[in-house]
Amino acid sequence: MAMAGVLTVQDRIALVEIELCGELMIAAAASLEERLSQARIDEVLMVRTTRTALPEGRPQARRDHER
Repeated sequence: MAMAGVLTVQDRIALVEIELCGELMIAAAASLEERLSQARIDEVLMVRTTRTALPEGRPQARRDHER
């Protein structure tokens, strides 16, 4: 059990995930579109994406975090 006031690694990860979800919700609420595009989601999450094709012809995203 973690001591009160001490953040564990899992706590910090959870807080970052909550913050990112909040950023996505704010972007979705402000959007005039029905859904956020993949490009807009990447922009909100500050992700740089390079798309490559798989042998089956399906695109695959390789994500490199800019932070």
